[in-house]
Amino acid sequence: MGVIDADAHVIETARTWNFMLEEERRFAPELLVSARNGVEFWRIEERVFPNSNLGLNVPEDARDLTDVNSRLAHMDSLGIDIQVLYPSLFLRPLTARADVELALCRGYNRWLAEIWKLGQGRLRWVVVPPLRSVDRAIEEIHLGKANGACGVFMRAFEGERLLSDSGLFAVYEEAQRLDLPICIHAGTGNFDYYDHFGQDVFSRFKLPSVGAFNNLIYQGVPERFPNLRWSFVETTSQWIPYAVNDLIIRTAAESEFQRKYAGHVLSQVRPKERNLAAETLLRDNRIYVACQTSDDFRYVVDCAGEDNLVVGTDYGHADYSNDIEAIQTLARGGKISASLAQKILVDNPKRLYGL
Repeated sequence: MGVIDADAHVIETARTWNFMLEEERRFAPELLVSARNGVEFWRIEERVFPNSNLGLNVPEDARDLTDVNSRLAHMDSLGIDIQVLYPSLFLRPLTARADVELALCRGYNRWLAEIWKLGQGRLRWVVVPPLRSVDRAIEEIHLGKANGACGVFMRAFEGERLLSDSGLFAVYEEAQRLDLPICIHAGTGNFDYYDHFGQDVFSRFKLPSVGAFNNLIYQGVPERFPNLRWSFVETTSQWIPYAVNDLIIRTAAESEFQRKYAGHVLSQVRPKERNLAAETLLRDNRIYVACQTSDDFRYVVDCAGEDNLVVGTDYGHADYSNDIEAIQTLARGGKISASLAQKILVDNPKRLYGL
């Protein structure tokens, strides 16, 4: 197995919703096009969301996966053997209704199942669970597992729930049983949070993931599911030292957490021990973080080690996380050692996604 793009995207189109069940098509998003500038939007119930058809650095038929062979050919030119596909529209909250959410997730997941079948094993994906209906979410996770999914998509907030909410534990239990990681992508599923931050992209999409990392570990959730892997995607990796330091200094001096990871307040620990605390925390909790080529790798690796980092291209988007040549940049060498490149490009994502 060769190079793995740990975070690529597919852009939803009108064709996506053709895969909705017939009785649920009344909930299909309506595509709106601005008469002024041609910008596309999706209308779902009474809300309008931008369509993420912005990836101008990739062929349109590859970006939208209207031509799977075009996508595979472009992957070849980029030196990518496997892409793990994430949604675009679902990076934000779409509805507060369980029946509408179920319809949208079902349609999307069946579309990705077809893409996987056409992708010669090279287009893997993360299944989107309708978390307002846990039983239905588990059904969708099973459908994904049977059709090439290699992870379960989540956002830092899911409706009114933090990811440490016990109402999500049944989903974690089933993901663990099926050997599927929980993949926490930049974004939010909470309308109040999403609306409050408006066009502040950093606060709206990036910061929630850092909070989710802190919340999950502080509440001991990974320890409850000792065989479940977790990933944090499209938030870079330089926040790891800050988040780990905060976890340790917020924990009482005699807590089990500090005895296990630091011994006492992190600011009082010698540098070598401080670095080991973060590396051990990621390893023990089976947490992987997607870095970007702009990251200070020496700083991150010195803290977090080499075995829990992956990288993605954000293929299909044109936001500031997009780096279509990320794989080539790391594979060429110079920025990082050949051994670290092998881990980030192949070994670590293979282990994360169970490939």
